[in-house]
Amino acid sequence: MRELDSKGARFRVLVRDLGRATTVPESAERFVGDIGRPETLGPAFEGVDKLFLLTQGIGTEYAANSLAAAKRAGVRHIVFLSSYSVAPEYLAGNPLPAMARWHHEREVLLRDTGIPATILRPGGFMTNALDWLPTLREGGYVIDAIGPGRYAPIDTADVGAVAAHTLLTAGHDDKAYVLTGDESLTISEQVRILANALGRHIEVREAATPADAVRSRFPNGAPPALAEAITEGFRIMRADTRGFRTDTVERLLGRRPTSFADWCRKNASAFHAP
Repeated sequence: MRELDSKGARFRVLVRDLGRATTVPESAERFVGDIGRPETLGPAFEGVDKLFLLTQGIGTEYAANSLAAAKRAGVRHIVFLSSYSVAPEYLAGNPLPAMARWHHEREVLLRDTGIPATILRPGGFMTNALDWLPTLREGGYVIDAIGPGRYAPIDTADVGAVAAHTLLTAGHDDKAYVLTGDESLTISEQVRILANALGRHIEVREAATPADAVRSRFPNGAPPALAEAITEGFRIMRADTRGFRTDTVERLLGRRPTSFADWCRKNASAFHAP
């Protein structure tokens, strides 16, 4: 939203509760609806030329509802947020892990609409570090579920910048972009960078059990299917000691992705808050 607003784009935001839409820029048109209630989507999508779609959860219902409404409304281009876990470059011939299947199924639904689309497949988000807050506040430690494994986390603001770019410029129809940062880091290295930004010591504790690993991402627990998929995903990440990464953000935006150190400095207040 901030990227679209800064570029003077006319855009509409679907919200479930106007009272909670406090971060929506003043320039945006607000429309109340819910992707879990298909009957609310027809009016919301009327007159829309392009759609940015992110659907949460482990199923396909929200994506199916939104894509059906987009097709009925005559939307001409969709920018769809998926995951690098389905990217052929990342899979390297290996079978789809459980976490990827939900993303893959949603991508199939998207292609079946026949609407020209751009698929964004980001890797792990830098904001996942906020999942460490409960254990940081509990005892000043972080649970490490991947040990020697490396990945290149990406700032969600960079994902947003790419999404806005592909919405507002030509040449992105039927393209799939894999988005990562440009630093391959272990969890221990990320924790050390965060500790430097905060000026404090943070202990790293290796996950002793699969439940510990799930707790590193979902402190309050996760549904069994999601917990199983997360555990499998961590096994795959542990085995990648080089760290999968791409230069896509730099190619599209003409600048390097945000570094994890910069992200930590910008978001230090979130870790200091009570």
